[in-house]
Amino acid sequence: MKAADLWRAGCPATRETLRRIEINYVDFEGEVRRGVLVVNADVTAGVVRIFTRLFDERFPIRRMRPMENYDGDVNASLADDNTSAFNCRRPDQINAPANESPHANGRAIDINPLENPWKDLRTKRWNPSAENSKRAPGKGKILEGGVVWQAFKDEGWVWQDIDVPDYMHFDTGYPSVPFKESAPTSP
Repeated sequence: MKAADLWRAGCPATRETLRRIEINYVDFEGEVRRGVLVVNADVTAGVVRIFTRLFDERFPIRRMRPMENYDGDVNASLADDNTSAFNCRRPDQINAPANESPHANGRAIDINPLENPWKDLRTKRWNPSAENSKRAPGKGKILEGGVVWQAFKDEGWVWQDIDVPDYMHFDTGYPSVPFKESAPTSP
């Protein structure tokens, strides 16, 4: 992670507070794949429950690779339709101060960015693409009330917790603080 510039002085999450989760998911062709998410230790159990539920529901995920596969470049990960979590983004890619950032604290997950883009108000553009900016049912899309939304909500996470549309993004709140997991609710 250091070699890929994912972690450096000033990043709030540490080696001791992060966990690497290897978990199965169903890809867009219906095949079972093994993916990796790096998250904060305080959300690990909930993230495993969420992704087990998505696997059981056969919700498709394009790919799930750790950010070091992209040398910490959030734009490259988004363009590759990669589902990811921890990323202490470089200053030129940061959206929030590192200490407050859910991604830099390992308490945020972006799912299927091409199917669930976000709007960058600085450029007025959808990223990584405007193709799926309309919220309508579709393969790999997250909709309010849908299986992904419900799985995260049941674990106490929030969807797109910012002032702009960010359909890929779930986190435990902003600013990011230690997360006290609640007991999961039944679907």
